[in-house]
Amino acid sequence: MAGLPDWRDTAAYAAVRSGGQLALAWELLRRDPAYRSDFGAVRGDNAAAHFAAVWGLHFPG
Repeated sequence: MAGLPDWRDTAAYAAVRSGGQLALAWELLRRDPAYRSDFGAVRGDNAAAHFAAVWGLHFPG
């Protein structure tokens, strides 16, 4: 996938190691093709409700 670091480069994971569970969760989620597609398709006033229902995500406001 373009834009992702080389998975074999241990330096690329420094932020994940120092960020704990939330950083690891984000790293896995951002690589998920279904999430990426959904994120690109859902916009507007209902986006927060959609991502809470479908992905279990709640964005700080």
